[in-house]
Amino acid sequence: MSIAVIESMNGARFVHDRLELAGWDVRVADPVKCKGLAPLACKTDRIDAWVLAELARRDFVPEVWLPGPAVRAERGRVRFRLHLVKHRTQLKNRVHSILIGHGLPCPVSDLFGVRRGRELLQRLSLPHPWASTLATSRALIDTLDEQISDCERDLRRLGADHPYVPLLMTLPGVGWIHAFTLSSEIGDIGRFATPSRLIGYSGLNLYVKQSGESDWCGPLAKHGPRYLRWALVEAAHTAARQPLYQPIVQRQRARHGRRHGSKIAALVIGRKLAEASWHMLTRNQPFAPAGATRCLTA
Repeated sequence: MSIAVIESMNGARFVHDRLELAGWDVRVADPVKCKGLAPLACKTDRIDAWVLAELARRDFVPEVWLPGPAVRAERGRVRFRLHLVKHRTQLKNRVHSILIGHGLPCPVSDLFGVRRGRELLQRLSLPHPWASTLATSRALIDTLDEQISDCERDLRRLGADHPYVPLLMTLPGVGWIHAFTLSSEIGDIGRFATPSRLIGYSGLNLYVKQSGESDWCGPLAKHGPRYLRWALVEAAHTAARQPLYQPIVQRQRARHGRRHGSKIAALVIGRKLAEASWHMLTRNQPFAPAGATRCLTA
């Protein structure tokens, strides 16, 4: 079988699939690791091709894991649902800004609820440009609600047969949407040798600058899949209300203040959820907050 090696880049997945269909053994190389293995003073396409061929001949290609068609389909469904939710949130924020701009109060908790919120929006009398904007936004929100409901039904149906979703739903703060998102973004748990690899892959890392006895925490790291990071952070905010993680929240609030400490606590809890996910999926066991039970010996 012929062997082909390509560097990870835009369109590498398409080339990988086409060559595999033609009967090639295709390997996608990590460009950063290739540069570390073979540092070059002169870098051209011809030299890069020669380096990849030499690494393939020596069976020393630093390969990048590519998700299969099933995992890509799962990620596509989850990410499209989040895309629709983002647009719905933007439309709702636009409606709220229109009300604020005209000095109209919002006495209901849910402005887009079935009863009181919708009745309030129908009774509003606004000038022509804003009235048409409000009517169009309401129609688009209703359409997006239907599309999001269809996506969620598909995710719930597919998640019932997924090997990872039932286990991940036993984690504190993880619902079925978060569980499906985590399972699709993780893909194959076997590609992470240790829990720290999964935590580092998630990108839940803070920039910490120490000065004397105090330290300052900066924003999140930019690397890592943002959908995996979103699922872990959202689950961490829910898990922070449980007694198991309350000491972490109190300790971070006492150290960094109530607002900033709560955000840091969510990141710390998210890292713990990622670590617990690795142990659960590798051992095929549900969440055990007290640790694994020891076998009694006679």
